[in-house]
Amino acid sequence: MLVTHGTHIMVIDGAHMSLFRNRGQGFAPDLEQIDHRENHADKTANLGAEKPGRSFQSAGSGRSAHESADYHQQEENRFAIAAADQLNVLLSDGMSGILIAAPHVLGVMRKHLHPGVRGRITAEIDKDYAGRSTADITAMLVSL
Repeated sequence: MLVTHGTHIMVIDGAHMSLFRNRGQGFAPDLEQIDHRENHADKTANLGAEKPGRSFQSAGSGRSAHESADYHQQEENRFAIAAADQLNVLLSDGMSGILIAAPHVLGVMRKHLHPGVRGRITAEIDKDYAGRSTADITAMLVSL
C-alpha cells in the first residue's frame, strides 16, 4: 500500500489506541509513534450490579425480562468515539490518514467522523492490530 510521507495512521480496538506518523516515503513506510492510550474498561458485572428489569403484560399474568445493559461495551464505544474526535481534530488541517480498527470499533468510529475528515482517510482496514508492534503494523501496510 502506498503510504505517503506525513500520513497519520490510527490503530485501535476497544482497549488500545496507537497513533503513528509516517516518516518514510511511498511503499517504504517508517512509522513514528506519536500517541498511545489504553482503556481499562471493567467487566459489566463489576460496572453494573442491577438485575435486568421486568415488564408485565396489560392482560393476563405474563411477564418478560428486559435485556441487561452491556456497560463494558458502552465503555469501549466511548473510547472509540473519543478516538474519532481526536481524528476529527488531527485531520482537519488537510493531512491524510489511515484507520486500522477492529470491525466493531470501525463501525462506531465511522458514525462520529466528520464528512470532510472521512474524505481524508485514504484507507479503512478492518483488522484488530491494536497492541501489536510497530514492525507488525508496518509489515501489514507494506503487504496490502
